[in-house]
Amino acid sequence: MTYTNMHLIKFEITTPERTVSRDLARQVTLPTASGEITVLPGHIPLVAPVAAGEIRVIAEDGHEILMSVAGGFATVSGDRVIVLSDTAERAEELDLKAAEEAYARAEAAAREKAGDVERFADATAHLARELARLKVARKRRPGRRLDVASRKE
Repeated sequence: MTYTNMHLIKFEITTPERTVSRDLARQVTLPTASGEITVLPGHIPLVAPVAAGEIRVIAEDGHEILMSVAGGFATVSGDRVIVLSDTAERAEELDLKAAEEAYARAEAAAREKAGDVERFADATAHLARELARLKVARKRRPGRRLDVASRKE
């Protein structure tokens, strides 16, 4: 199938510091507070809270783009998906060793604060953000392509 702009989604993810990604996409998969959703061209309009996790974008050329996101909000309108987040990083920006170390520190902090409900909630939220970064860093493979039609790499 030949993709035209009529069959593509304009995807953008922005943080207060920068635009992390601005791509034409075949589909966008987002982690929401209610579970993972995949947006295809022609999706119904929606506003949803985004949970800490992984965003997967299948670009116009079939290339898979992975990003970690700390949470935020997504709007879907027409064939446009906009995500606003405090922090987001593309997979190629993540260092696996640094992500593993940050996750270990966040896990230790959560254990340490288990007795204080408010501090524990903050620590577990931080742990979820670091887990998202770690998962995306582990999945990163240079030159990874996904053939959407056959679902084979």
